[in-house]
This record gives sequence, C-alpha cells and structure tokens, in this order.
Amino acid sequence: MSNVVVIGTQWGDEGKGKIVDWLSEKANLVVRFQGGHNAGHTLVVDKKIFKLSLLPSGIVRKNTIVLIGNGVVIDPFHLKKEIDELKNQNIKISSENLIISESAFLILPIHQVIDKLRENNKNTEKIGTTGRGIGPSYEDKVGRRGVRICDLFDKVELSSKLSKLYDFHNIWLRAMGEKQLDPEDILENIWDLGQTLKSYVQPSWLLINRYNQPASNILFEGAQGTFLDVDHGTYPFVTSSNTTASQAGMGSGLGPTDIDYTLGITKAYTTRVGSGPFPTEDNGKDGILLGKKGHEFGTVTGRQRRCGWFDSVLVKQAVSLSSIKGIALTKLDVLDEFDEIKICTGYSLDGKNINFLPSAEKEQKQIKPIYEILKGWKKGIVGVKNINDLPEEAKIYIKRIEELVKCPIILISTSPERSDTIHIKDPFNPS
Repeated sequence: MSNVVVIGTQWGDEGKGKIVDWLSEKANLVVRFQGGHNAGHTLVVDKKIFKLSLLPSGIVRKNTIVLIGNGVVIDPFHLKKEIDELKNQNIKISSENLIISESAFLILPIHQVIDKLRENNKNTEKIGTTGRGIGPSYEDKVGRRGVRICDLFDKVELSSKLSKLYDFHNIWLRAMGEKQLDPEDILENIWDLGQTLKSYVQPSWLLINRYNQPASNILFEGAQGTFLDVDHGTYPFVTSSNTTASQAGMGSGLGPTDIDYTLGITKAYTTRVGSGPFPTEDNGKDGILLGKKGHEFGTVTGRQRRCGWFDSVLVKQAVSLSSIKGIALTKLDVLDEFDEIKICTGYSLDGKNINFLPSAEKEQKQIKPIYEILKGWKKGIVGVKNINDLPEEAKIYIKRIEELVKCPIILISTSPERSDTIHIKDPFNPS
C-alpha cells in the first residue's frame, strides 16, 4: 500500500476537497498538514453539501480516521463550531475518528484583531488575507511565543503563556493607537474549549507511524495551492505556511522517504482570490463566464474569485516543486460552452520569452502570457465517467495539457458530485 500527498498546483480552490473525499474511500488515515481555517473545501455527496475548513475531507467517510497535524494552526472556537455543524448533519465525530495533534499551534482572538488591522492599514498594500489570524499565529510559532494545543490542559501554564503572548502584541496595538487586549477576557473560554477538545488530542507523529505500515494507506491533504507557498509562491501575496508536498511530512511527523506518490489537483482553467500577480487573468466576457459557470466564490470568505485561462507554465513549475507524479484535472465541464479555449504556453518579459515564473514581485507583475488557442467542444460533459465518452476536442485539450506540464492526468472531475470522476489510474496503486 502507499502514502499519497494531495496538493493544489495553482493558487488554491482547485477542487481538492472532492478529490480527497473520493480518494479517502481507500485511505485508512487522512491527514491535514498545514494552513488554518482560511482554506475551505466543499463536498457534494448524494446532493448533500458539506463545507469544511479545518477538518480533513475524509471526516464524512464512515470508516476513515482523520488527523489535524502539527503543521496546522487551529482556531479552537472555529473547530468546535465546525464539529458541531457536521454532527448536526448526522456525521459521527468522536475521538475514534478525529485526532488533533497536541503540537498544533492555536489561533487566538488577538491574532485575528492584528490580522484585520494590518490588512486594513491604509499605508500598506493589501495582501488579500482572510483576516482569520493565520499569519500572526504562524509568526508567534516561529517567534517561540506561540500557544499550542497541549498548553490547553494546564490552567496555570495556559494563563502564563497567554499573558506573555498578549504582552508582546499589545506593544504593537498601543503603538497603533488601538485598544489593548486582556488575556483574562478569554482565559475561561479557552480553558473550557480545551476540556471539550481534550479527548481528541494525541501526539500526531505516534499515530502517523502506527499507520505507516504495508497494510495501510495514508492520504495527506494540503490546503491552498503551490503559488501561495511562503517560499515558492508569488511573495508577498502568499499564505503563511508551506503548501508544497515537502510540508506533508514536516506538518504531521513522517520522514520524506515514506511519501510514495504526490497527486497535483489542477483546475482546467485558473482562478485566484485576493491580491497578487495573475498572468492569465481575463477581465472580459470569458473571465465572467468562467466565474459564472464555475460558481467561483470562496468557500470560507464568499469572495468572488478572479478567473482566467489555464497556465501551463505555473502548473509545470508546480510539478517540479513537489515531484508530482499525476494530476487530477477538475472542473473540465466549466469549459463546455466556449468556442475557443486558450492555454498559456509561456511568458513574455521585457521582449524575451521565458518558461518559468520569476521570483521578483516586479517581474511577476510585468510578465505577459503567450497563448495557444484550441477549439472548444461545445457539448455538455457533466457526469461523464469514461474518458472515451468525452468529445474529441476535450481529449485534445487534456492531451495538450499533459504535454505542456510534463505529467500524466490520472483523474478527471466532470461535476462536483463525488461519483462524477473519470478514473484513469489509482494513486494508491499507480503501477
């Protein structure tokens, strides 16, 4: 059996939730390894909609165990709310099927206050943060003043750590002329939440290694997408964690040699939420139609996504950055109505053609896409489950993507429904 990492190859919102849910049927353990509740997944199962942002997608499966790993930052208030909402939808959640790493760091109310104040500061360029406190929480983690899940179970220790963290951030709030916050205002609520969540908490690395056996499959679920990675993305318009496949082991407690396969989730066109470079963005009627047909609104924020054509340069780079062995192509059906479909095959920068995304922010904003135009199929493909049943033009489009990104497409999604998936190769058994 094998361990599979699922990551987004663009700027997130590629449809990872459905693919992870579909794959989780074969997984013994599903692991979320980075990010926070700024990343949303929408699952459609038998016409029933589940919206998740912290809980791994496998939670809706009856016999699957899910783990929130140490690389995730957790808002305990939101986590409790999400658990309760799923229970109200008749999803069984207990310490038997949900495990939370004791080493995961907390997002506290002061993190959200700071996040929103920074984003709304008129003297700085907006990053496009969701304002949910993810960035400030990760800052406290690397600044060695963060509060972790394991700190919730000793009230004296919790109070001491909250005081130190709030003292640090109140310096900035005071300098900005903002009201200072008192950790005592949240201590009791945080303590009570800790008691509620305590039964779910374990050392994640122990659980991972228990399942890292020949008879088990582990599925690692990433959040956001490759080009929101804090090291490899369109910095500074990125998230605060690493979103590439290498983070799977770091964010859960497993060595790199135990990762067998990386599956890249790739939308058949490109979208982005918030600010930052977007070479293939289309602000005309085609971009509007992509957004309308694709229902491009964020699961977490409800913000409308920016839409554009497929960027093979980005995806090829993502394939290299995460050693992706196969691609799951999603939302192919959104392209059904187009007479012509564009694919970006390269960039132009200062009169020269380049085949990679440069690191410099200025150059990322200046690059222009070079397009190849393919004929659209003008035929509905919703619900198609066999690649031979796709229109010839759709097959040509798929083949061209494979050629450009240098990676095979092994799964194709033809609607949001779990069952509407063309299965070409199994990531758990790719041979």
